[in-house]
Amino acid sequence: MRIDIITVLPELLESPLNHSIVKRARDKGLADINIVNLRDFTTDKRRTVDDYQYGGDAGMVMMIEPIDKAITYLKSQRDYDEVIYTSPDGEVLNQKTANTLSTYQNLIILCGHYKGIDHRVREHLITREISIGDYVLTGGELAAAVITDCVVRLIPGAMSDNESALSDSFQDNLLAPPIYTRPADYKGWKVPEILLSGNEAAIDQWQMEQSMERTKRLRPELYQCIMHNA
Repeated sequence: MRIDIITVLPELLESPLNHSIVKRARDKGLADINIVNLRDFTTDKRRTVDDYQYGGDAGMVMMIEPIDKAITYLKSQRDYDEVIYTSPDGEVLNQKTANTLSTYQNLIILCGHYKGIDHRVREHLITREISIGDYVLTGGELAAAVITDCVVRLIPGAMSDNESALSDSFQDNLLAPPIYTRPADYKGWKVPEILLSGNEAAIDQWQMEQSMERTKRLRPELYQCIMHNA
């Protein structure tokens, strides 16, 4: 998979995408993550990427021309499955979306900044808008890092245990059950006996019950959705 991230702050993405599972995926050649500096596609000496908005409201707006040039250049090199814009009013990222994106070959992620981007970019160049929550960040770089991380870790071979991702929270719209490791008894705080029993069928049943209980208690809207679709 190749992910091209267009940003005005490339240095902000260096650390999040160069550690842990994402780094291992890059080192293995499973994920090619390319940081594109939007300022490289400007034409003036100041490398300007923003301007005042029409209508007189406060806040600078990312200009259409450098964005168009950057996306056009990338598309001249390869075909892309999606051109994603990190937007607070896009569809909220969830595990289902991450699963889908992880099956694609090439993605562009455009990081918003300032007040936002010229709306013509959204109308003519973007194929999908994704939000990581109902709040506003200084820029889309952190959102792009979140999207990249949750997608790349799903690529087969990225994790040392490929089945681990299948038991993550939200894979089946349920929260994950409680997990424990050694020691089995710490300060009198004990691991549930069922997990020490070796009875796989009973353990599976216990884990499902715990997932259902935790989802009902902590995320009732997810639980209602599950019950509705049952």
